[in-house]
Amino acid sequence: MDTHAAPTRAGPLPAYRAMVAAGALVPDPAQALAAERLQDLWAKLRGYDPPTRPAEAGFLSRLLRLRAVDDAPEGKPNGLYLVGAVGHGKSMLMDLFFEAAELRRKRRVHFHQFMQDAHARFHAFKRAHPDTDDPIPPLADAVAAEAALLCLDEFQVNDIADAMILGRLFEALFQRGVVVVTTSNTRPDDLFKGQPGRDAFLPFIALLNQHLDVLEMNAARDFRRDRLRGLRTWHVPADARAQRELDAAFLELTGGAPPRPESLRVAGRHLLVPEA
Repeated sequence: MDTHAAPTRAGPLPAYRAMVAAGALVPDPAQALAAERLQDLWAKLRGYDPPTRPAEAGFLSRLLRLRAVDDAPEGKPNGLYLVGAVGHGKSMLMDLFFEAAELRRKRRVHFHQFMQDAHARFHAFKRAHPDTDDPIPPLADAVAAEAALLCLDEFQVNDIADAMILGRLFEALFQRGVVVVTTSNTRPDDLFKGQPGRDAFLPFIALLNQHLDVLEMNAARDFRRDRLRGLRTWHVPADARAQRELDAAFLELTGGAPPRPESLRVAGRHLLVPEA
């Protein structure tokens, strides 16, 4: 299903309704409510362009940063935290919102990839500027310069290294006016639950609840499972018939889009996938 085929110039809600009218989506009250909330945020972000600051590590830059920025810029709206089980359309709706957003600076990325990039930049900056006590402000400057709107798919915290950096990084991003929209299978209050050192992570949870409105998507159906119904999932032996059935299942799950070669950038290197 191509979520980008629907018109998005008027915002994510008209795009969602157009997809329902075209039969590409089944009407769902939870999805409709999420689309309405995303439409409200879309309207608030029209013309939103918070100022950026250069990512420097010189003496004057560090001196100026001693005067901490306590509050987000005036006019910064809260972001949105879409939470619900797998297959309820969270990522699809966020993609419609991202496509419709008219901001000059915006970025849509999987949360795991975002954190990998953040760690890489963090350590690269420390190597390049060993005299710098705190790499978080310049890291936040760089991220904010790229995106006033940051859409993060599949927000989940399982890594203590991520937990240690998230609080201060996101605090700095919010202070720079960055608006975050994210999808997750886990409520903010349940993030990093049962993990060692969670007490130190609680201020970040409070920060999320302060800067993102939480919307639980309890869709009536699991739309991913719907697409698997009627498909065989066990193919033995691995012969020509099994290959044909797997090819047919692939086309069903991709909405008829044939496989094609794809180049993925992983940890600074390009990984060639023959068929994706």
